[in-house]
Amino acid sequence: PDPCSTCSTRRERSKQRKVKKRLTLAALLYLLFMTGELIGGYVANSLAIMTDALHMLTDLSGIILTLFALWLSAKSPTKRFTFGFHRLEVLSAIISVLLVYILMAFLLYEAVQRTIHMDYEINGDIMLITAAVGVAVNLIMGFLLNQSGHLHSHSHSHPHSHVPQSNSPNTARGSSHGHSSLAVRAAFVHALGDLVQSIGVLVAAYIIRFKPEYKIADPICTYVFSILVVLTTVRILCDTGVIILEGVPRHLNVDRIKEDLMKIEDVYSIEDLNVWSLTAGKTTAIVHLQLVPGSSSKWEEVQSKARQLLLHTFGMYKCSVQLQSYKQEMSKTCASCQSSSA
Repeated sequence: PDPCSTCSTRRERSKQRKVKKRLTLAALLYLLFMTGELIGGYVANSLAIMTDALHMLTDLSGIILTLFALWLSAKSPTKRFTFGFHRLEVLSAIISVLLVYILMAFLLYEAVQRTIHMDYEINGDIMLITAAVGVAVNLIMGFLLNQSGHLHSHSHSHPHSHVPQSNSPNTARGSSHGHSSLAVRAAFVHALGDLVQSIGVLVAAYIIRFKPEYKIADPICTYVFSILVVLTTVRILCDTGVIILEGVPRHLNVDRIKEDLMKIEDVYSIEDLNVWSLTAGKTTAIVHLQLVPGSSSKWEEVQSKARQLLLHTFGMYKCSVQLQSYKQEMSKTCASCQSSSA
């Protein structure tokens, strides 16, 4: 049997507090070093360092959105917003990605101008120092986030995670209970990506410092890192688009859900099934079932089994199960259509 709601809530809040502390510390480190990179890149006149800071901004946005989502999850619905305020996370994600694209377009324009005219100088010493500090910070970040990744062992989905998901019920089950854990692991994966990028900047800085004639390496890094930024954010836009259009989350298979619902004893047919997400990791479902003839008295048992399936097997955040007794299928053509066809 499942633990009582009070125990589950207390345990979940304890986990969330630990995750919030880790993510808040990571966000502060990202913010401090990103600011330092922007200043160092400006002083050194290096687009590569500023593009690296831009990529770090995408990770910082992801962490802030996760903290925002955890804060929203504690807010109670209102009479006007009966589902709560979870969609604010989606709107924030879109705004942050658009901001990143605007900054990236500016840096790409500057990189093209530098490639064409080659009329710029780069302070190799400052660039090298900033890049070396970047590698060190990303190593610290990776260690911090890797340690917090073991807070608990559930698996689930998140729009910023870029982690492939299966259609198995076991995978779906974790999506409603371990939302924060994958957020930490996703941040850890991003920190590894930042580490690779920082090493690339360090190599470019080393080349420019000792071979100034190869300063073209700076705009080349900007081109490469801009591609990485696009690859990092396009998945976010796709996932937020699915949420806004109320599509089925990628980790769920509607046909599989229907098959399992039909396996419940006394279910005759599935009249309607709608599955969508309020936000990442919070999937909602409404299902309309028809009972087999003569089983109307068992509706409570059927409803309980259907809810158990949706909430615990497929990890729904909320679900509504509507039942009706068996009715022989009648012609769905109205009198007006019949007369016009005649």
